[in-house]
Amino acid sequence: MDATTNAVGITDVGQIAINAKELRRAVGFYRDVLGLPLLFEIPNAAFFMAGSVRLMVGTAEQPGFDHPASILYYRVADIHASFAALTAAGVQVDEPPRLIAKMPDHDLWIGAFRDSEGNLAALMSEVRES
Repeated sequence: MDATTNAVGITDVGQIAINAKELRRAVGFYRDVLGLPLLFEIPNAAFFMAGSVRLMVGTAEQPGFDHPASILYYRVADIHASFAALTAAGVQVDEPPRLIAKMPDHDLWIGAFRDSEGNLAALMSEVRES
């Protein structure tokens, strides 16, 4: 069974929720530091586009949902330049970019950082030989 014929009909990831303790601070981080387009805001949440996936950044509606987000891997073309921009913006870097795997047609690089709310996130880059 391939992705286009699965029983439920899932074709893609449409939205991911990211918890925020302080929504205004988180909006500034995702809009101004990461440069993601802000789509709209509602009470207690803001929505951004990351490629074809919408991110909902908001406060937890129930105590059971108040925990760090899953790790999101944002794809970038130049991971070193992207990390230089994060560092210049004062972002906490947990793991600088490093080579993870040599693939047949590219090298996979990944580095990790914390968003303004303490959630772990990462940048990934598929570097192809020129």
